[in-house]
Amino acid sequence: MSTDKKVCLGVVAGAHGVRGQVRVKFFTEAPDGVAAYGPVETKDGSRSFGIVFKGVAKGLALCALEGVTDRDEAEALRGTELYVSRERLPEPDEDEDGWYYADLVGLAVIGVDGTRYGRVAAIQNFGAGDLLEISPEGGGATVLMPFTAENAPEVDIEGGKIVIDPPIGTFGDEEGGDEEEEAADE
Repeated sequence: MSTDKKVCLGVVAGAHGVRGQVRVKFFTEAPDGVAAYGPVETKDGSRSFGIVFKGVAKGLALCALEGVTDRDEAEALRGTELYVSRERLPEPDEDEDGWYYADLVGLAVIGVDGTRYGRVAAIQNFGAGDLLEISPEGGGATVLMPFTAENAPEVDIEGGKIVIDPPIGTFGDEEGGDEEEEAADE
């Protein structure tokens, strides 16, 4: 499973009880989705776990991971992301977004004006919303841009691209600098 595209279903938030159950922040539509697609594995593929959904507590899924039998083992997994192969997931509903974030990685990022910005390196979420991480054409540091319908009006999986209308300043294209300088001069 570690060689194909993977989708993160959740992340272990800590232990629950003394028998090795874990609390999982789930990224699936429903809490039980974290265990709906069979065994999960770590991001690097070094560990795999059978997973059983046990319930919900304080907005987190409670799960039993195969081979994890006590609180210390469960607590040691805190922060571990749980992945499944993209192939195991159902095809997305075309009436809605119609794709998984894993499907976006590697797509070309093109401006509404035709400017080639680079490729999608990842989709990040640090708590305030999803961000497109864009690896620029010609190299350099990646650029983060809010992944909203306004900033990314078109996602074309079959065409291999995302069309963006980046906010001013996203790629160092600051406009309005003269206005700021004029305001400072006054």
